[in-house]
Amino acid sequence: MLKILVTGAAGLIGGEVCARLAAREHSVTGMVRRNPEVRGNDGTLVDDITIVSGDVTQPMMGVEPAPQDVVIHCAASLEFDASEVDLQAVNVEGTRNALAFAKAAGAAFLHVSTAYVSGLEEGDIPEAPVPADRQFTNRYEASKARAEAAVAGSGVPFAIARPSIVLGDSETGAIRDFPSLTNVFRLMARGKVTQFPVIEGSTLDLVPIDHVAEGIAVLAERMEEAQGGYYHLVADAPLAAAELAHGVGRVDHFPSPEVVSPDRYVPANLAPAERMLAGRMLGTFGPYFTRNPRFDDTRFRKMTGLESPPTDSAWLDRMIKYAIAVGYLPRA
Repeated sequence: MLKILVTGAAGLIGGEVCARLAAREHSVTGMVRRNPEVRGNDGTLVDDITIVSGDVTQPMMGVEPAPQDVVIHCAASLEFDASEVDLQAVNVEGTRNALAFAKAAGAAFLHVSTAYVSGLEEGDIPEAPVPADRQFTNRYEASKARAEAAVAGSGVPFAIARPSIVLGDSETGAIRDFPSLTNVFRLMARGKVTQFPVIEGSTLDLVPIDHVAEGIAVLAERMEEAQGGYYHLVADAPLAAAELAHGVGRVDHFPSPEVVSPDRYVPANLAPAERMLAGRMLGTFGPYFTRNPRFDDTRFRKMTGLESPPTDSAWLDRMIKYAIAVGYLPRA
């Protein structure tokens, strides 16, 4: 049995990680900030763990250190358009505060980053440190890369887990909290965005939450072997970016968005309301519809024995069906 502290325990990934570790009878402490409830992805309260209140922006996260075997650092700002000041405070300095806690607690440090520290890189992306000259799409990616560098230079035994874009359960499509990318589905399903500009061949690496949470749990259990490694927790195969529109179009009571190449996309020809909404959507996510990174996960699969379930159109359809059932997307 391991003693494990999970930061960001009330979040989507942190809650499911806590649920899985507690089910395996590890001694889990979930650190929360505002929300005192830790729930798994199915919404069930995880009540067989210890809850502590903390804040990563405070020294030692505002938590009195107690001996731990592993600190799993899930807490982060996920807002792509957050200010540089906020991202530095939470994602970078917050990571340093969590590292200081881990060092005082005698713990190894499993840092949850993002596969999209790949930035503007195309093609094969190795499970390796981020090169110093890498260019990024947004401030969020850059902050996560700086956080990785802080971890690697800390002197604390570490491993880095890099999930891609985390969405619903592989079998049911269920997800407790819908991430910001799903607003793209919502805008198209409500007919608010009628054209979807993507570059041919661009892909999105969408990964089921059960694969990510299980991967993090197994890495935590094998930290002695995993130390010093960078691990991609990613899809079995990336999905064509255009599938976001095609998935909406396959639902009978949804409109069918038109997939267009960027050179045929003329915002001035759109209705004013759509022009505004589409501008916001593309301002946040547009660069993800223009790239084709391929994340190698050989090292992760070898370390954990895990492979992602299929991340195909059928899985996408299950997620959309679930979103309709719970009222996130419009019912017929």
